[in-house]
Amino acid sequence: MSDIVRLLANIVGERYVSDQEEEAFFYSRDPGLMPARKPDYVVLPKTTEEIQAIVRLANREKTPVVPMGASLSLTGLAIPLRGGIVVDMKRMNKIIAVNEKSRYALVEGGTSQGALKSYLINKYPRLRHSLPDAPPAATIAANIMIHGQGRLSQQHGFNSDMINGFEVVLPSGEICPIGSASMTSDWFTKGAPFPDLSGLFLGWCGSTGIITKLAVRLYPNKKMRDVEIFLIDDEAIVPEVVFEITHTELAEDVLIFTQPLPAVFKDNHHVSFYITGDTDEELEFKRKILWKALDPFIKRKDGGFMSIPPGVKGSLMEMPQTSAARIADIKKGGGFEYSGPVVPVERYPECARKLTELAVKYDLAYSGMIRIIAGGHCMMYAFAFTFNRADANMVERTKKALEEVSDFALEIGGLYWKPNVDEQNMAIKRMHPNTRNLMRMVKSNLDPNGIMNPGNWEVV
Repeated sequence: MSDIVRLLANIVGERYVSDQEEEAFFYSRDPGLMPARKPDYVVLPKTTEEIQAIVRLANREKTPVVPMGASLSLTGLAIPLRGGIVVDMKRMNKIIAVNEKSRYALVEGGTSQGALKSYLINKYPRLRHSLPDAPPAATIAANIMIHGQGRLSQQHGFNSDMINGFEVVLPSGEICPIGSASMTSDWFTKGAPFPDLSGLFLGWCGSTGIITKLAVRLYPNKKMRDVEIFLIDDEAIVPEVVFEITHTELAEDVLIFTQPLPAVFKDNHHVSFYITGDTDEELEFKRKILWKALDPFIKRKDGGFMSIPPGVKGSLMEMPQTSAARIADIKKGGGFEYSGPVVPVERYPECARKLTELAVKYDLAYSGMIRIIAGGHCMMYAFAFTFNRADANMVERTKKALEEVSDFALEIGGLYWKPNVDEQNMAIKRMHPNTRNLMRMVKSNLDPNGIMNPGNWEVV
């Protein structure tokens, strides 16, 4: 063993640490297009105390530390850009407690979305959390760290808005509770009415600390759920339709998709909205209000409701939806990546036109996948392209298309979601200098040795 491997083994046990090539291979990449970078060591802690010891060791040795959930982000956020220690959180997967009356679950930092969903179905069937459309293995903490969205984001904002605080191991190795848990044994708020310190960690891609516990908010799980699709052939009308749907405050989730295949979908914009209820009367009431809100568009012949075949409806009702995985293999090469800028809803027409322009320019299969956030205050627009990983030319065309998306997002005043390192640097250059200076101050004070996921959000 090397000295660091031996020291890590003393912390977590020999079985849970490695510096071997075969492990390094798997931890050097994610499903996206970012180049692989091998870690020097991989470690799987079981407790917060073990993470503290790992971080303190890394500080002494000036070795990078990269926290990893399920490494599904597609944009290299958990790829060890400068080697060092990858901290795989999968062993820290306990659901510690559920407070049914105050509606939150306290989970460890490696707990997966699927594990919490299953636990709630079995133990607390009247409660649910905002489940993202990611594979069930995706971790809750990693999703909130990148401001992910889920099935309740239309009503309540980003998934990072739907938490009551967390416990984090700082780059110094110290434990810091964020939110009400800093003063009480209860996890009922992440900040208010006191200063909200969660922003020192959320969105930083693990470059300011490692979340070891997280209180995620739970919401009523209604007995019934249904979906409607409003079909539009003019992208300019979409923001108006979204405004009317969200103005009713009745839709649980609002998604938009546009894609060329199957042919019936080509050149159309599908606004799907979900409604829930505990009775048929409640569901029908919501449906009628939403139909009435969209009736002017039907009368003007600007749009209409689409009949949903049973097979398609089953796919739309899945949580999470697996249809994205099927789209990813259209080219039979398992390649799928997207750039998902967060933009105002009124930018939808520009985004839709840019998506088809890039698809034609680079001869790529595509889909636009959009989620409305917080009652229409903004949207996440995913420019998604599928490709054959074995076709080098197609891979290169996809990279160029995504690079153009990055430039376009800033041109129209958007913000990157899950930004890769290049996009982070583009965003930093675009920032107001005082904002940039504040970020530099936060990072340098929290992580003076620069060990936490170096390469991400480096403000120099």
